[in-house]
Amino acid sequence: MTERTPSSEHGTAACRAPRHSRVQHLVAADESSLGELEVLLATLPLCSTGRVFIEVPDESWIGTVSAPARMTVTWLARSRRSGLPGTGRACAPGAALHRAVVAWADEMLCESDDQTRVILMGGYLGTADIVDHLTGVRGIPGSSIRTPERFGLATAR
Repeated sequence: MTERTPSSEHGTAACRAPRHSRVQHLVAADESSLGELEVLLATLPLCSTGRVFIEVPDESWIGTVSAPARMTVTWLARSRRSGLPGTGRACAPGAALHRAVVAWADEMLCESDDQTRVILMGGYLGTADIVDHLTGVRGIPGSSIRTPERFGLATAR
């Protein structure tokens, strides 16, 4: 039996096949990780599905990223969002990303055998809060969440 390579699994013909499995992706990034995000998105198979959330300081940071056609990209400008309700404060770095990712996960990750690939590239505070929610509330094993190694957040990579 010949071992399949990723490129043969995700060739044009395979992606068009009705029974081709498509793993959903949840990707979160901020202005500090835009370069890493571009590299990640360029390496995903064209048939990838999922959601990309990108938090930036303001609208001037919003640009075009090349994501697979079945992935939705959402830009979150902090300047257009508020901080904690009732405080009158501005949106802190990581807060908009945390709110968006947690809301999406709570709505979309409904099965215990969900195989969504979670890749978090934002700053430490927002990423740590997202990991806490995904592991504590959603029950996703830390080993299936990819975060920057320097954060030391997900376990057993």
